[in-house]
Amino acid sequence: MNVDLTDTLEADPLDRLGFLLARHGAIASARVEHAFSLCGLTPRQGATLMLLGKSGNMSQQGVAGALEVDPSILCGILNDLESAQFVERRRDPADRRRHIVTLTDAGSRVLAKVQEAITEVEQELFADFNPEELSTLRNLLIRVRTSKSDPVCLEH
Repeated sequence: MNVDLTDTLEADPLDRLGFLLARHGAIASARVEHAFSLCGLTPRQGATLMLLGKSGNMSQQGVAGALEVDPSILCGILNDLESAQFVERRRDPADRRRHIVTLTDAGSRVLAKVQEAITEVEQELFADFNPEELSTLRNLLIRVRTSKSDPVCLEH
């Protein structure tokens, strides 16, 4: 299905959908990155803690897949989180080749701070939206055509 974007061609160039999405996305990304930094974390470290907070524990391979990062990159992220005592890696007793990653008590405490900071960012960004509009926005953004192979930079 082709979308007719002729109305956007006649609109103010700065109101083009791609530009608006890029601008607001960059601002949101910067605010989220700042929120993570206030907790002493990089965005990837924060995302890892948030994922583990939701799942409880996961295989290292599962974490890499869920975050869509190369296992070698994840290893560095987990090394830093383990050094900070926010996560633990243990061999899976059922399969000694696998490592299971779990959140520690210290990790749970910093995760609570991360979630509070991210909630604050989202409340600021979306203060003018009602719950139905937020749901619509989420559903529309999910439908934006991007692929997992598109380059994304979460770290600077």
